[in-house]
Amino acid sequence: MRYDAVNAMLLNEFLREHRKLEGFQATVPEQQKELRTIIQQQDKQIEALTATVQKVSDQVKLNKPMPQLVAKDR
Repeated sequence: MRYDAVNAMLLNEFLREHRKLEGFQATVPEQQKELRTIIQQQDKQIEALTATVQKVSDQVKLNKPMPQLVAKDR
């Protein structure tokens, strides 16, 4: 093995990994933006589903028969 080439090999490997890292760091803000958009969409869906559940719950309450009191003879 040529020991004088080791430094150049290590430097090349470091630079290659450093470029990869820079690429990953560049995608993080994009992914964060996409994630925020997805979260906003899910929040809207949750609100819509909550409203639907509330409407159904209200309808069930309205359709529920009222309890009737029965007078008991003594």
